[in-house]
Amino acid sequence: MSTLSEQEFRVKSDEALESARQALLPVADEREFEVELQGAVLNVIFEEPRDAKFVISPNAPVRQIWVSAMSRSFKLSWDADRHLFALGGESLADLLGRLCLEFLAS
Repeated sequence: MSTLSEQEFRVKSDEALESARQALLPVADEREFEVELQGAVLNVIFEEPRDAKFVISPNAPVRQIWVSAMSRSFKLSWDADRHLFALGGESLADLLGRLCLEFLAS
């Protein structure tokens, strides 16, 4: 469970989204999809193999980052030991990278 204050959460979630965006950019350029950070929401937009969008957004009341991708929902909590948002040990950037590659292979 997270012990972040709302302000700490906002700062760390903004940093996490920007870091995830930066990590995805090389893959996005190579595989031709878009990565857009608008406000506090990160969108990953695909045209191939079919139109789709992944939405990554902070949920301040529960101090989680929520990922909506491929008709599924992923809820990442703050891992204080690793200083990142994770789900089952997988960091936000790693999760997004894996989901993008899975989508592109489908």
